[in-house]
Amino acid sequence: MNSHNKIKVLYIDDEQNNLNGFKAAFRFDYTVLTAVNIEQAYTHLKENADIIVILCDQRMPDKTGDQFFEEIRGQFPNPIRVLITGYSDIESVIDAVNKGHIFRYIKKPWTDTDIKSAVEESNKFYITNSLLAIKNVELQSAYDELGKFAYSVTHDLRGPLLSVIGAVDLAMTMDDITEIKEILGMMDSAMKKLDEFITNTHEYYNLKRGKLVFEEINFNKIISDTSDIFRVAGRMENVKFITQVSQNDVFMSDEISIKIILNNLLSNAFKFQKKKATDKFVCVTIEVKDDIAMITVKDNGIGIQKNHLNNIFMMFYRATSEEPGSGFGLYNVKDALNKLNGTIEVDSVFNEGTTFKLTIPGKANAPK
Repeated sequence: MNSHNKIKVLYIDDEQNNLNGFKAAFRFDYTVLTAVNIEQAYTHLKENADIIVILCDQRMPDKTGDQFFEEIRGQFPNPIRVLITGYSDIESVIDAVNKGHIFRYIKKPWTDTDIKSAVEESNKFYITNSLLAIKNVELQSAYDELGKFAYSVTHDLRGPLLSVIGAVDLAMTMDDITEIKEILGMMDSAMKKLDEFITNTHEYYNLKRGKLVFEEINFNKIISDTSDIFRVAGRMENVKFITQVSQNDVFMSDEISIKIILNNLLSNAFKFQKKKATDKFVCVTIEVKDDIAMITVKDNGIGIQKNHLNNIFMMFYRATSEEPGSGFGLYNVKDALNKLNGTIEVDSVFNEGTTFKLTIPGKANAPK
């Protein structure tokens, strides 16, 4: 067995002959560290975070084995603790087992079979505990995300609905067609906000649950389809929409993820424009070279303040209150890029504009 794959064992005994015999017996089976006293044991534990099993003799001169195990449990909780003891110490052993200081004990004189059985069982328990710890972290993260999602649903779904209900009630008391049209405009804005939230939520769960499907990507077609959506917004808001694609090579990637990335970046670029500006523009350029897609989305909108830049990819985070939004968009961009093994850089100057630069590898460089 490769030494890197061996179980690392620390054996503590105040008799050097016992240490020598232990190391000679198990050096081919495990990576063995030995300590003749508690001080040496601490040194090994501090220098070897990958120790999986600690075997300690109960009758140590400075303190008993169960006392040592109780002492290290807080500082070094991960290694599995096994006590080696004689019949005369059985009460201490029972107490240590009941209090959780040790996983199991071995009676003196031990045999090779006793040691191997203890180490193998301890290793299985260690692996189980490690996997459980990882799952607990993931579960806590899921609970945190669920809490944020529940809050956002309440705020971002109910808010627009209440606005529409209020607008309907108000419109029913009006006779002036100009005022009614104004109310309809408010309702339209509320419904667009609701539609955006539902769309982004759908995208988010597609990313979380979906598997990548690699297919040939035609960026000219994707940009053409995308342009049909955003040119209308550009015409209405007087925003010049510039596109440029340079692709001569075949590029394989997940089309849904690519579209989510572009749609969210462009949506933000059009949304966060300066209302009264006369030279508004959004520019997207794509270059495919050596199985790498380099995408730049640039605008001269309101920009992002520096103190917000580190947080804009967080779920539900909004860097401005000037426009309605769910805080899902850039989170979905980052999540999609992570799945594609891509990167993103942001350069923004408040009140001057924002540039996003993305690098996305093709299938050959994508995660396996």
